[in-house]
Amino acid sequence: MFHLGKSLNAEVTLVDSLQAGGAERRIAEKKLYEHFFYFISQGARKYHLPEDECASAYSDTMLSVIEHIINGRFEGRSSLKSYAYQIFMNKCVDLVRKKTTNKSSVHDTEVIDLLVTALPDRARTVIQQLVDKSDRWLMMQKLREIGEKCQQLLLLFEDGYSDREIALQMQYQSPEVVKTTRLRCLEKLREKVKPIRR
Repeated sequence: MFHLGKSLNAEVTLVDSLQAGGAERRIAEKKLYEHFFYFISQGARKYHLPEDECASAYSDTMLSVIEHIINGRFEGRSSLKSYAYQIFMNKCVDLVRKKTTNKSSVHDTEVIDLLVTALPDRARTVIQQLVDKSDRWLMMQKLREIGEKCQQLLLLFEDGYSDREIALQMQYQSPEVVKTTRLRCLEKLREKVKPIRR
């Protein structure tokens, strides 16, 4: 019997047991599932999701991790914990994205207000004119037109995620790349809104 801790040997033992199959695999699956169970409460806090949704994302994560280990897709370039947590975060972000695209227009106005404050003064003036005319629906439409990745990045930024957290969730190389991409996305949004002013 093994204990999954910080030790690299424990992870290697777990991976070997999962690949072995039979009763050994079942024991290893149970250990893996129980060991990272705290991800659920972390995900609920971090992503403001109900625990049952995080539990579902966690179960899907563990199934994916086990499948990746068995099929050799897990290459051990990162710790098993980091690997599992990255998959779990991506599943939580997917849940947040679904909720964000289905939120009421009340939340849409909050998104607009916070995005407007992040823009340069000139662009802020253009967008503020739209807001002043109560044309928030049009603004959200323009936000959707800049592309899913830009929209997701801006919405995560609006929700208070740091560039480092966004880099991890959206798999950017670094927080600096996130910042540069965010500025480009904001410029795209400004360009989409510009013709409306004329």
